[in-house]
Parts: sequence; C-alpha cells; structure tokens
Amino acid sequence: MPKKLVAYFSAGGVTKKVAERLAAAAGADLFEIEPAVPYTVADLDWTNKKSRSSVEMNDPSSRPEIARRLDSLEEYDTVFLGFPIWWYVAPTIINTFLESYDFAGKTIIPFATSGGSGLGKTVEVLKPLCDPTAKWLPGKMLNRVSERELKEFAAQG
Repeated sequence: MPKKLVAYFSAGGVTKKVAERLAAAAGADLFEIEPAVPYTVADLDWTNKKSRSSVEMNDPSSRPEIARRLDSLEEYDTVFLGFPIWWYVAPTIINTFLESYDFAGKTIIPFATSGGSGLGKTVEVLKPLCDPTAKWLPGKMLNRVSERELKEFAAQG
C-alpha cells in the first residue's frame, strides 16, 4: 500500500495546523521541517530589510540548516510538502529540504498558507531542486479550506 508523508515548515503555527489536518485526512505520517536556529519574531519581520527572513529570501543561494533529518524518506511514495508563502514563494528552508533527499520517482504535492498571496511561481522555483523523475501534482492554498475540500486534496496522494 502506498505510504504518504506530510512534510511541512511552519513559522507561526498556521501551516502546522493545516499540515496536521491534512495528515489526518490523508492517513499520512507527519514531519516538521524545523530550522536548526529557530526563527524569532524579529527574524520574521518582513518589513525590516535586515531581518533574517528578509535576508534569506533576498539571497537565492540561502539554505537555512534543518534541525533534524527524516531518516526514512525512501519508504514514502507521496510527499505533501507544506509551507507559508514568503515573498510569493516558499521559504528557502524548503529549498534545503528538497536538496537534502532523493525524490526520484516520488509524487510531490505542495500546499501552502498565506495571508493574501497565492502559490504564484513557487512550484517553478522548487521543481528544479530535486530529481527530474519526481512527479509534481498541482498545489493548493489550504489556509481557508473546508474539511470536504481538504479531503479532496488529500485524495490526490
């Protein structure tokens, strides 16, 4: 039976809540992508050009270190990949995650949360970061979805 994983990064808890709901709906395991150095409120101040998040997002080569490694990605067929939208794309820690594992032959289904923007070109930015044999399915914004919509999205995996 195909095994599913919901891997997510959440800075303020919104994406975490959605990831937990999605994992329950999909019958998937849950893995939090945590930064080695946790973000403070000041780090997340997008109005400050010198804040950690602003500096990372303005540097395409930024790859924040992840606190712990998932030891068993090879046992999953489908990975729901969740994150908040920062500056119209995924936070750079998601780049770190994708470049840290072998996604050959896996199905990746992105989902995101945001206060106002959509997925934009997020998948176009993320796709080249992992094996070209990974199959990317359409992503979805999940911060304001009903249980029915969540279950429909979960059924993709």
